[in-house]
Amino acid sequence: MSATLATSRIAINRANSRHSTGPRTDSGKQRSSLNALRHGLTAACAVLPSEDRAAYDAHCRGFFDEYQPATLTETQLTQELADTAWRINRIPFLEAELFSQNPNFQSLISSLATLGLHYQRLSRQFQKAVDHIRAIQSERGQEQERHLKSAAALLELHKRKGLPYDPVQDGFVFSKDQVEAFAQRLRRLNESRHIEHVRFHMSPATSHQ
Repeated sequence: MSATLATSRIAINRANSRHSTGPRTDSGKQRSSLNALRHGLTAACAVLPSEDRAAYDAHCRGFFDEYQPATLTETQLTQELADTAWRINRIPFLEAELFSQNPNFQSLISSLATLGLHYQRLSRQFQKAVDHIRAIQSERGQEQERHLKSAAALLELHKRKGLPYDPVQDGFVFSKDQVEAFAQRLRRLNESRHIEHVRFHMSPATSHQ
């Protein structure tokens, strides 16, 4: 490309930029605004530069306190829950921003419908993540309880034989105190079930035999 031609194109672009003032009609301004708002709902980073980072961090801590993730998968799902919820909570503010720019409801129907679609998508994503992490944690909890029951049974066996027991020697990750506490809990539960059966499920005549 010649220097003269390049210079001409630069001049044309500058002239065009002077004549371009962005969207001029209400619908054009509305579309331009919604494009920016939509970007906030689909951006890779959940928190926008205009939002309070400290509030976002506190929001995330609430989810981590609730779900107490123990694995990388659970940690990622918990972060996904926090980020998705943060985006969902932003939608009412986006709707308010649209109304502040153009209070004419009829002209906002399309934009509000778009925000509604984002809300539905994010809600489905949130529920999917909730179901996923609950299933993982339920499975992990059941497996942990099975291992604790096995360790508690071995602990009782060693007690009867008068032998010391260290759960680690059988590949368990629990301490002896954890296994002992679980065994005591099982004994209390078994005793309470026996009392419940005698007091509430047996006939008076049978319970006095």
